[in-house]
Amino acid sequence: MKLQRLDHFGIEVNDLAHAERFYVDVLGLEVVARFGDQVLLRCGNQNLALFGVARAPLTNEQRRARIGHPLGKGHHAFIVGREDFASARDRLAAAGVESAAPIDWGDHDCVYFLDPDGNLLEIVSYR
Repeated sequence: MKLQRLDHFGIEVNDLAHAERFYVDVLGLEVVARFGDQVLLRCGNQNLALFGVARAPLTNEQRRARIGHPLGKGHHAFIVGREDFASARDRLAAAGVESAAPIDWGDHDCVYFLDPDGNLLEIVSYR
């Protein structure tokens, strides 16, 4: 078997409508389709599926722990161009999104942040 590329990835969210607004309005993804308890969003030439799953929300303490020490934790990373990195950080801040301090890895910069359900996400910009 030879995998060709990632077709889509899925993220579980508690409030599907709220999550859809975040991923569309804040992150700029485009709705491709809605299937009952799922929303498929376009991200470049791949897709992100949001799955509505009833679950207890993370506590504030759990959210702080997740964003306070994001390295080595499961997450999904999105690439932005160099010119968009600062504006992406500004956009997250303006939307009140919980974010970690930017990290300079030498050949790229990144910033980790949480979606409304506490899913750990990352914006990456390569030099």
